[in-house]
Amino acid sequence: MSAKRAVDLVGSLFLLLTLSPVLLLAAVAVAVTSPGPTLHRARRTGLGGRTFERFTFRTMRAGQVTPVGRALRRRLLDGLPQLINVVRGEMSLVGPRPLPVEPAPAGPERARLAVRPGITGLWQISGRSELPWEEMTVLDLHYVEQHWLGLDLMILARTVSTAVAGRPPVRVA
Repeated sequence: MSAKRAVDLVGSLFLLLTLSPVLLLAAVAVAVTSPGPTLHRARRTGLGGRTFERFTFRTMRAGQVTPVGRALRRRLLDGLPQLINVVRGEMSLVGPRPLPVEPAPAGPERARLAVRPGITGLWQISGRSELPWEEMTVLDLHYVEQHWLGLDLMILARTVSTAVAGRPPVRVA
């Protein structure tokens, strides 16, 4: 087992145990405030092109973000169920964004398949959804080329500070 996988496994199990009250509270809030499944499952492409179902809390209903979903997204809590994907070996704590199965990554983006996708990454701590798609892709590819355990630990530390600070709400014109 590599050091990265050991950190992923120990870290995700620790977080699942430590954050279990938060996970339970979030699951109950999603279930009580809007009908439908608590978890959203989405097919994604992972290491070596293998597909898997990525788990997140359901934050939308009928194409609109729910009030609970907005609160979960603001503190980056909607992605906590992905810790299950990390334990299962489908994802890493840190890595490039997991891509949808269709369309399959082509050209330079195929390099992403050399590592497990992550819950967080350079794109997450560098502006998240405010970045243009091309810039997020460049950050992902940079991570694939330069990743090492020290970089992962720095990204994890910055992710915690980003989650604590919360991201500003998206303004609709």
